[in-house]
Amino acid sequence: MIGAESSYGIAEDLALFVRGATDRAVFITDAGGRITTWLQGAETLLGWSVLEAIGQPVSFFYSANDVIAGQPALDLATAAEAGPQRIEAWRVRKDGSEFAAESTIIALRNSDRSLRGFGVSVVDITPRRAAEQALAHSELHVRSILATVPSAMVVIDEQGIMLSFSSAAERLFGWSEQDVIGRNVKMLMPNPDHDRHDQYLARYRATGERRIIGIGRIIVAQRRDGTQFPMELSVGEASSAGRRIFTGFIRDLTEQQRAEFKLQELQSELIHVARVSAMGTMASTLAHELNQPLTAIANYVFAAKDLLERDGPQPLDMLSEAVGEAAKEALRAGQIVRRLRDFVARGEVEQRVEDLPKMIDEAARLALMGANERGIRTKFEIDPTIHRVIADRVQIQQVIVNLLRNAVEAIGTREVREIVVRAARDAQGMVRVSVADTGCGIDPAVREQLFEAFASTKEQGMGLGLSICRTIVEAHGGRIWAEPASGGGTIFQFTISSVDEADINE
Repeated sequence: MIGAESSYGIAEDLALFVRGATDRAVFITDAGGRITTWLQGAETLLGWSVLEAIGQPVSFFYSANDVIAGQPALDLATAAEAGPQRIEAWRVRKDGSEFAAESTIIALRNSDRSLRGFGVSVVDITPRRAAEQALAHSELHVRSILATVPSAMVVIDEQGIMLSFSSAAERLFGWSEQDVIGRNVKMLMPNPDHDRHDQYLARYRATGERRIIGIGRIIVAQRRDGTQFPMELSVGEASSAGRRIFTGFIRDLTEQQRAEFKLQELQSELIHVARVSAMGTMASTLAHELNQPLTAIANYVFAAKDLLERDGPQPLDMLSEAVGEAAKEALRAGQIVRRLRDFVARGEVEQRVEDLPKMIDEAARLALMGANERGIRTKFEIDPTIHRVIADRVQIQQVIVNLLRNAVEAIGTREVREIVVRAARDAQGMVRVSVADTGCGIDPAVREQLFEAFASTKEQGMGLGLSICRTIVEAHGGRIWAEPASGGGTIFQFTISSVDEADINE
């Protein structure tokens, strides 16, 4: 048991402790809620002196709205009936300023359990509230970033457990944040990475050897529905509250790889068309050169046949028949060559309604690979009213590719490096496509033969590129030509038939 003297000493110690507390307001009221004891901490926090506070109702430091609502009496009654109450609300100082307060109200009772009064403790929690609000705003800010950042973002701990999953990640993988938080990130991976990922993390924790962190790599991921897709993964490392976390930024490469495959297919098609067009041009040239000799051979054979049919030995009948057949075969060969030349000249292409801006864009991607690294700037000035043309897509793209590649080579190492691709309507209603460069221009010696086969200004060139372009454009009912550009360089232009929306519908 504690003696009376000891009890008195403890009470004194407690009283001294309470009086010395300056970080909170401590006071006592009677059973009716009027202040009977007002300590220094209360004066410091609330601003009223002891003389001003003694005898005041506890409501005097409540906000006006709380007083009107009867909150002071309700708080005291609740503490008396239900036990100690901890309340967070706005309170008022003597100067009228409000602050966020945490109040503790305890009912004080006599030995017979009758209510003697209340003990009240008030702490200013405004800084804590401000910190909590700032943290909440920070979290909202982070979440707004996660919701808008274009790359999917996943945050994991050292064990691979997911801590954060951005909105872009939700759209990419098909999982919601609630579905994945607390689960291992390996659920987003197919095998063999799925079964090995925990080993990867364990090895990094043990050795510190970086194989992906801060480096990035292309891997395969798996969506919720089981489909797999290529992605570029970049991982960053940070420390938070004494533990390491890893943030992965994910970029879906599906469309990029599809575009690369499409470019590869387009390149193959264009190379094939180039070869076929080159063969056609060569055949056309050969047909033109060989047609006259073959015709002459036919005439000479017919003449020989006539001579053999004159008076002479009868055994010449067989020779006459053979010469006649030779003449027929010579004529037949001439007809074949003429058909080949006519076919190439007509260019029996598969013409359809095509999207010209799209055709130019696809061809430019292929032809201008590496041009940017060489400091060449490319501008596109496409009339927005031009959409559809009648063309064989692959062959017209071959023309654009040839002209763009020639422009890149013509610019070389010149100081001004610019290529301008334009598309506009001409006076005849055709669409005129032009490729202008700031290169060295055309050698006057080859200007007149520029579009003829085997005419070239390049040391290693065969002289078939522009001849192929002419064959293709003329087969489309257009024409192609070149002219000097103001300020230096060359403008290559060709025309192609346009089509109106009404014609498409019809």
